[in-house]
Amino acid sequence: MYQFKDVLGTRVELTFDLQQQMIPARHVLLLLKHNHKWLVTKHTVRGMEFPGGKAEEGETIEAAVKREAYEETGVVIEHIKLFAKYVVYSEEPFCKAVFTADVQFIDVDAPTYETEGAYWFTTEQLDACEQLSFHMKDEGMTALRKWVEQYESERDN
Repeated sequence: MYQFKDVLGTRVELTFDLQQQMIPARHVLLLLKHNHKWLVTKHTVRGMEFPGGKAEEGETIEAAVKREAYEETGVVIEHIKLFAKYVVYSEEPFCKAVFTADVQFIDVDAPTYETEGAYWFTTEQLDACEQLSFHMKDEGMTALRKWVEQYESERDN
């Protein structure tokens, strides 16, 4: 388990051990690479970030990640894989389930909510982006990206 403080100074615990007992996840985050590019979106307030959000009442986290991906980017995903969880110990602690997936379809005409839709960044473009959300700037995000890179590399071989 990784323990660190995010850029706001909030304590965070990140684990790739899905059996680890944590607060039940009701938030989701999607780290997806397609054709060697990362799917990101531009949140109207926070800036560039990976798609994600909160599960709605009665919604599974798997359904939530699919819905959030489509609502924020117009991307329909399949073969979703939960690979990490992290707890943010803010005033009201919460847990995010972190997924990767495959692109099934890209709806370029989809209406988006709270975002400017899909952007596709190479790793170099993502690293150089000056408009990253604060969510994208901590060591946990670096560990999550490395996991996806390794997973993609193993799948391609």
